[in-house]
Amino acid sequence: MRVRTAIGWVLLIAAGTAFAALAAPQTKEDHDPKITDVQGFQRILQEHKGRPLLVTFWATYCEPCRDEYPMLNELAKQYEPKGLQVVGVSLDDDGDMILVRRFLARYKPIFPNYRNRPAEQAEFRAFTQSVMTGWNGTLPASFFYDRDGRQVGHFIGEKTREQYEEAIRGLLAAGGGTVSQSK
Repeated sequence: MRVRTAIGWVLLIAAGTAFAALAAPQTKEDHDPKITDVQGFQRILQEHKGRPLLVTFWATYCEPCRDEYPMLNELAKQYEPKGLQVVGVSLDDDGDMILVRRFLARYKPIFPNYRNRPAEQAEFRAFTQSVMTGWNGTLPASFFYDRDGRQVGHFIGEKTREQYEEAIRGLLAAGGGTVSQSK
């Protein structure tokens, strides 16, 4: 009889603990963009292989990024049914996470966002060079990858919707096309 009572108490405590874990409020950090580094960025590219990909780098302190981001979200909605994948990578520091959360809450992107912390210069340089040799992290920046995962173009600096649409149409064309290089 005591064994059954003990088992009953253990099950009751376990159930209560499980319920408490499920009912625990999520923290804002649960919704923060995941941190990515050189290896993480390579995994992102690998995960999206087989579909044309646009990777946009942005930061809340970058005014042209704030202007472009809503337009990129609209383009993602428009071209995702045609096969385009979009991924965002924030270059905001840890101290800017409140701004990042507000930014993402405001624009409600349909695409995943990650974050690279540019705190240590050597690591940041290694990261930017893994994206494109010669890129120093100037924002905004967007990189286009074909279905095979090869980078076929990039935009450095703010671009118009028409420029993005032309590049996206070229990327979606048979064979993945080449996007004109623009600095």
